[in-house]
Amino acid sequence: MKYSVKANEVKGKEGNLRGFATVVFGDSFKISNIAILESNEGRLFVSMPRYKSNEKGENGAAVYKEVCNPITKEFHDELYDNILEAFDKAKSHEKAEGRKMDDRAEMPSFSVSVTPYEREGSNIRGVARIYFEDSFIVNNVSILQGKEDSLFVAMPSYRTKQVNDSNKPVYQDVCYPVTKEFREKLYGELISSYQKAKDEAKTQVQEQARSASGQSQPDRETPLR
Repeated sequence: MKYSVKANEVKGKEGNLRGFATVVFGDSFKISNIAILESNEGRLFVSMPRYKSNEKGENGAAVYKEVCNPITKEFHDELYDNILEAFDKAKSHEKAEGRKMDDRAEMPSFSVSVTPYEREGSNIRGVARIYFEDSFIVNNVSILQGKEDSLFVAMPSYRTKQVNDSNKPVYQDVCYPVTKEFREKLYGELISSYQKAKDEAKTQVQEQARSASGQSQPDRETPLR
């Protein structure tokens, strides 16, 4: 898969955090907030953006899950090696950009999986995943209902320390389309897949209801003459 990597070193050590990296697929989709951490043994490793789930571990602690991650071992090793290589260059004040896989701007191929999801009091209508060339997955994509029943896509985001003019917290997307063309293509596919999944689920419910109705209907006796 065609992508580029950029990394920067964190000035002043905070715990085991040593730097951050961003990855752009095909000049069209960016993954940000990738952390470069140092183990107790002094080994650097890559940590993809994570979110706090509702699950609890064995000791009752919160369980964190990755927002996005490589799917295959081959791409995992290739991508993480390139991220660490870019970080090494950033520390040595070289051009902090990993090897670009292709100079041509090209949209990455992708597929989506959408599950309709509704909960009382929430404007969430579906949850989705994005698969890039069967090598990388993005989770926690939401289909939301706006005003006048319009639908829109919300990418995974995290809460920043900033607030807006209404004193409400500002959220920053973790991963998102870079270009207008790819955003329209990706979001259009997500909304279309949601509508299709919703229609299929509705049809399935109707078929099950008809089947249950047919089974529960008693046989009519033939009247005697």
